[in-house]
Amino acid sequence: MTIREFETYFRQLYLPLGMYALRIVDDTDDAEDIVEDTFIKAWQTISEGTDIGNFKSYIYRSVKNGCVSFLRTKRELESIDSVPEICEEVIDTSFRDAMIWKAIDELPEKCREIFLMSKRDGLTNAEIAEELDISVKTVKNQLTKAFTRLRESLSTGHKPFFLPFL
Repeated sequence: MTIREFETYFRQLYLPLGMYALRIVDDTDDAEDIVEDTFIKAWQTISEGTDIGNFKSYIYRSVKNGCVSFLRTKRELESIDSVPEICEEVIDTSFRDAMIWKAIDELPEKCREIFLMSKRDGLTNAEIAEELDISVKTVKNQLTKAFTRLRESLSTGHKPFFLPFL
């Protein structure tokens, strides 16, 4: 594998792998560290001359193993039992989650803030309006704008995209 091929895999798989690891370890920083360490180890393995047949499968398995090792060091043994087996559904879910978060990240700043306060934090429109010192109507307009942009962004070239948190 060339460095260019490796970089392509890195760009394609980094965010989905991060979402996959986050579901297992439940901490963004730890998930990011695990994925970064896994890519470093994979490159070291490749540069030593080892041929990796199916890189996507290899890197997912390596991230899973990194997550399990992490949980063992934290003595969260009950969490290890809940680590899902790697299958097409798990990989598809990690790619879906990555697409959703990328689309959310591309929302305008205020729109994204209001959307996350509503969907991630569970605040009502009135609570958001009070906290941001804006009208409830503005909150509703920003949420409508967010939903519209997310649907457009996530449905491009596909059948309508289901947003699991809506």
